[in-house]
Amino acid sequence: MSSFKRRDPSKQSGLKSYPGTRVSPASTSTVNTSSGISSLDDILGGGLPLSCSLVVAAPDPHSSYGQLVQQYYVAEGLACRHHICVIDSEADDFMKDLLWYPKSALQDKGLSGQVPSGGDGDPEDEGQVQTDTKVKIAWRYEQMKQFQTTVSAPISDALISTSRSIANHRYLQRSLRSHRNSENYCHVFDLTSRVPRSVLDEAVGSTKISLIPPNSPAESSEDIPTVSALRHIEKTLQKQNVLPVRVCIPSLGSPSGWGDITAQSVLHFLHSLRALLRKYPHGCASITLSPRLSSDNWGGDGWLKKVGWLTDASLTLTAFSADPSLSAMFPSHHGFVHIHSLPSPSTLVAPSDRFSTLRGLASSANSFGGSGENNLAFKCTRKRLIFETLHLDLEGGVSERRTSAPSSIAVELTTGKIGAPIEKTVDHVVPRGGARIDVEIEGVGQAKKEEAVSETTSDVVKPQKPKKKKVAFFSDRPDVYDF
Repeated sequence: MSSFKRRDPSKQSGLKSYPGTRVSPASTSTVNTSSGISSLDDILGGGLPLSCSLVVAAPDPHSSYGQLVQQYYVAEGLACRHHICVIDSEADDFMKDLLWYPKSALQDKGLSGQVPSGGDGDPEDEGQVQTDTKVKIAWRYEQMKQFQTTVSAPISDALISTSRSIANHRYLQRSLRSHRNSENYCHVFDLTSRVPRSVLDEAVGSTKISLIPPNSPAESSEDIPTVSALRHIEKTLQKQNVLPVRVCIPSLGSPSGWGDITAQSVLHFLHSLRALLRKYPHGCASITLSPRLSSDNWGGDGWLKKVGWLTDASLTLTAFSADPSLSAMFPSHHGFVHIHSLPSPSTLVAPSDRFSTLRGLASSANSFGGSGENNLAFKCTRKRLIFETLHLDLEGGVSERRTSAPSSIAVELTTGKIGAPIEKTVDHVVPRGGARIDVEIEGVGQAKKEEAVSETTSDVVKPQKPKKKKVAFFSDRPDVYDF
């Protein structure tokens, strides 16, 4: 029997094991929790570590991509049965619009006791399992890796339900179920599905959800909303120490809930929140700045850099809706992703530099162009929000001509009668593409052509060639010929 044993990082670290968490690949003393988006977890280096905070800036006031990230974050916590603390003036409406599992998965497995009525499996989910991967035309490229722009979605019950179309579906279902039971991490959510009301009532009844308005009554009437929010967060972290606590602020600095907030109070709030999370390492926080606070010049020069210094992770989602030219240039994306800071709670180098596939710095990012840091973008499809690498499209698009037309194309239009002498004139037409087309029409412009010929012959005198000698042969006398 071999004396070598496989090391389990979760057992060696001595950390408390929570459901819906995973030991960081960079350090065994760090536990990660999922943000609900597998591609965002990849950018963060495996997920958001406990005792860390994430700030998302969304400067576009006409879109809600920042709040959509928070909905994924809270839905993941609800699926993992974590304690959730939402601080917002419209927290009830925010929880009602939460995402939930795809309807196909709910119908098949009855997750959380809720099985929606009617409807078949979604064809978009069924397309994730490819039954025929054989290349029929370019068969030489069969063994090559496919070019990808984002990381694959996590294994979930949706794939188990769609695996029935595969020949060996029993073995696949068994392996997928074993993977699901071993790791309850980063679920798949659908933008068209909403969390059932009974699930919310059950979570509120078991005190797993705390909805706190920012202007709630405090001990002192002179407290500003940021100080009052910090006090409620600390009480929640002290009370709930069995499960991870997810603190969510969907819109920090919105006038409806936070009033006339200043840059100094925002920076103080972020710094104090990070100190609280270090004191209570079973908690993590995700914050979205309001569009007013997401501007780079709101709190002075380098405002977003200051926010990144006071938080563990900071991202900016710049939508294309403010610039129509960018939408036309990148039609398959909805905005850019700018990274200001990345979490590294127990390491000098952020784990994202070593393990992120989308950023392109990891050794496993060969199929993503891993020669340097990639440009990142996001897109929101009908069913999910995806972060992926940004690549320039084909020059000119796919509907325009790739090759230039010849310098001249002669098009003959015969307008005369049959047997009539052909008379041609040439008109030059330059189309929009820049190619020159010569159109020749019969029976028109003969006089112009004769004038042009007479002018050229009068100016230029051609040298006469010597006449060739003619030889005459006599048929009756073949031996005699005359010159």
